[in-house]
Amino acid sequence: METETFIRPINTNKSKKKQTSPLLIFLFLFILILLFFYLNNFIFLSLSKKKSIPIIPRPSQCSSTKGKFLWYAPHSGFSNQLAEFKNAILIAKILNRTLIVPPVLDHHAVALGSCPKFRVLNPNELRYKVWNHSIQLLRDCRYVSMADIVDLSPLVSYSTVRFVDFRTFVSSWCGVNLNVLCSKDQNIPSLLSESLRQCGSLLSGYYGSISGCLSALEDDCRTTVWTYQEDVEDGALDSFQPDDQLKKKKKISFIRRRKDVYKALGPGSAAESATVLAFGSLFTAPYKGSESHIDIHEAPNDPIIQTLIEKIEFLPFVPEIINAGKKFALQTIKGPFLCAQLRLLDGQFKNHHKATFLGLKQKIEFLKQTGQKRIHVFVMTDLPMANWTGSYLGSIAKDSDAFKLFVIREEDDLVQETAKEVMDAGHGLKHGSVSQSSAGINKRHHPQSLSDVLLYIEEVVCSCASLGFVGTAGSTIAESIELMRKHDVCFG
Repeated sequence: METETFIRPINTNKSKKKQTSPLLIFLFLFILILLFFYLNNFIFLSLSKKKSIPIIPRPSQCSSTKGKFLWYAPHSGFSNQLAEFKNAILIAKILNRTLIVPPVLDHHAVALGSCPKFRVLNPNELRYKVWNHSIQLLRDCRYVSMADIVDLSPLVSYSTVRFVDFRTFVSSWCGVNLNVLCSKDQNIPSLLSESLRQCGSLLSGYYGSISGCLSALEDDCRTTVWTYQEDVEDGALDSFQPDDQLKKKKKISFIRRRKDVYKALGPGSAAESATVLAFGSLFTAPYKGSESHIDIHEAPNDPIIQTLIEKIEFLPFVPEIINAGKKFALQTIKGPFLCAQLRLLDGQFKNHHKATFLGLKQKIEFLKQTGQKRIHVFVMTDLPMANWTGSYLGSIAKDSDAFKLFVIREEDDLVQETAKEVMDAGHGLKHGSVSQSSAGINKRHHPQSLSDVLLYIEEVVCSCASLGFVGTAGSTIAESIELMRKHDVCFG
């Protein structure tokens, strides 16, 4: 290769001599070094990609496991997780798959991000976060199945909806004994730890989909709105898209399309043959005339699915929780009362205290005008009683002549006894064809305390409030209570 040269005058009266610039020599060598590293890394990455799938051998379970399963990644608070669970039940039935029932995750232990802002975790990462948190719950002896809290027996008896507990599935699929996880000794055997890591990585999709074994979907709310039996072209653009300003600011290239879940993932599709079909988030919410991720509200040509849509609108708590809420309403409050669900500290609600209290003030004024003298009020709030001073709650708490306030605390006997009853019942492990003993799950390792049971009992109490309910606008907890009141949980 030739390099640039220049003529340096030695003497105007003598002949001129060519010399190579030291700077150009340096640049030439620097470019050669960069080229060497680029080619070296390119070849290495190419070989790595070709070898990425063979690193993890095809699991033997892919050929030995009977049936087809659906797994997904729940996230955020309990109400959001319950909404996702309902969508998972529906999609599992549409695709004729057994739903892997997840644990109840700690509040916001796993966060999705913002669908409207097109800023969310990709499905692989979300699934792996959920996997790690689920295994941590087992290690901490704090594992509680969604089926321990929500009563699935009506669905199981009604139709062919099939469920299997996450613990049962993991024990069988990964070939591990989960008993040793729940122990005071947090140093689990390295072989078990590595088996769980590999199994979680594979199921999360980090090694890609494996034909006939695993289909790890990459669809999320940035790209896909799942539909079923719509009278529109499959793959059509959704009405909500990122605006030009957002595209430019965030360098977004996403396009949201409406895809029929049955056509895309059902018979005849590449995903249909997979033993496990793994979704990311299954949460959805209305936004600007569309749904953020799942838009399946009816199935006009499928009466079985239509009936299921109606049945899963409301999934009641297990009897142990409902009975505890009724007991508090009937034996402690003893009479007509108003329920106030006031969410004041979490997320967007911490900046809207005045608006949150306004609805309660208006309701109380109305009750006073109807002749109510001493109003009984059940308060469900995340604001500690020590911080009520100076707020509207503090003012009505002081006025004992006009109000009698009731609250439930986590340390109350009712809460502790209910938690023990829920754990002793072990509803979650009753679903599925594999027994808990053969799956390597010992009931004595179940947690004997359940902190979130307080939330569930409070919701049931609010469903019993005969003087009315005041909920925090935009709160999914308030929406859940409204559903319970609509379905007469307390008086049914």
